Amino acid sequence: MKLTIVMYHYIRQLKNSMFPEMKWLETNLFKEQIVYIKKHYNVVSAYELMDAVQFGSCLPPNALLLTFDDGYIDHFTEVFPILEKEKLPGCFFPAAKPVLENRVLDVNKIHFIIASTPNKKVLVNYIFHALDEYRHTYQLESNNYYWKKCGVSNRFDSAEIIFVKRMLQRDLSNPLRSIITERLFEHFVSQDSVAFSKELYMSLDQLSYLQNNNMYIGSHGYEHCWLNSISSDAQRKEVEQSLQFLKQIGSDTERWIMCYPYGGYDESLLSILKEKNCLVGLSTKVDITDLLKHDPLILPRLDTNDLPKDSDAAPNKWLETSIVVNDTGKALWT
Repeated sequence: MKLTIVMYHYIRQLKNSMFPEMKWLETNLFKEQIVYIKKHYNVVSAYELMDAVQFGSCLPPNALLLTFDDGYIDHFTEVFPILEKEKLPGCFFPAAKPVLENRVLDVNKIHFIIASTPNKKVLVNYIFHALDEYRHTYQLESNNYYWKKCGVSNRFDSAEIIFVKRMLQRDLSNPLRSIITERLFEHFVSQDSVAFSKELYMSLDQLSYLQNNNMYIGSHGYEHCWLNSISSDAQRKEVEQSLQFLKQIGSDTERWIMCYPYGGYDESLLSILKEKNCLVGLSTKVDITDLLKHDPLILPRLDTNDLPKDSDAAPNKWLETSIVVNDTGKALWT
């Protein structure tokens, strides 16, 4: 039983943005992609997915799940009106801390730092200087060591961008990551992070409104950290705090969905999730989900960039992978 799960982050109108280099999906292209999806897929809800996992219920042919990570304000102002108009369900996964504490997550600070600095080598050199400054305090390796480890491009970003992201998200100790990130954010983006936070994320009221209007709100942790890089006790705290947050919104915590920040998980976390009645876990592995083969706590997803953003586009390879042929030679959608 196959399911296409699509992952979204920022969705905004670029012409109204102060950060034209941000990698967000234009609202009009999102609309086009939704039309394409409606032509070729049957969009299902989080509850239909959980029923399939828990009770073995069948999903419709060519099922697709829409997921929106991080709780951005544009999910309320841009995405929700479109889904409501098209009568489509969506799944939203906000981190709790920025909503409850009006704090800009480091991951988002990094996004806006990168978008505010045309020459990414400036950021690399800034980090190198900070490493030199704190090398003995934090017993750091050489700059060349970190560049070789983290300066590796991927399908979306250059080596410089990946270096900045990995160093400030994962490879330095948390205190030093925060020091460098805060300096860069104040210098290149804003000195008022509270005001910036209120303009970036949804509020509790907005999330509750989505939950009460046929949308699903699931867990994305509390701090939005790499959950596979912290202790078991810290993982448990992250999960429990995020469930308390979901209760405030009115989302079900007896059976629920976890969306892993950065796609990070390990066996310790999976054990905690099972204990807490989590039915589904969403990773960032790129593939079509097969509920007969995949562990329901480690389901793969596609990125929005993996599907056409033209309503008239022909089916692409990801749609074609859902085709099976029966014994009469007739193609079927699964």
